[in-house]
Amino acid sequence: MRDNGAVPDPTRRGLEAALDAVRYDDRGLVPVVVQEVMTHQVLMLAWMDAEALRHTAETGWATYWSRSRKTHWVKGETSGNTQHVRELRVDCDGDTVLLVVDQTGPACHTGATTCFDAAPRSRP
Repeated sequence: MRDNGAVPDPTRRGLEAALDAVRYDDRGLVPVVVQEVMTHQVLMLAWMDAEALRHTAETGWATYWSRSRKTHWVKGETSGNTQHVRELRVDCDGDTVLLVVDQTGPACHTGATTCFDAAPRSRP
């Protein structure tokens, strides 16, 4: 993860505009949907604060905010299951971020390929 694979962006101004467009909730967080670049499979949902988003954009490695531990974490830092960010997109309302990543290993902490691999649950 030492490779400086910063998120590709044709202009720094374009990246700054995207980062400025993000609308954080009252906790200072924005939800992040993570999608695999080759398969287009949705891998997980996570949260970022402004610092995590900027770190992700500058390094190219997905960095999140842990709501339970109240700290930043770089995906794969301990597990080796890394997410190298290929695209960073902000939705039209500015209240959700999409990361398109090269996923190494499983994305879910359970060892599943995605956090959405569980069998569908029936409606109550």
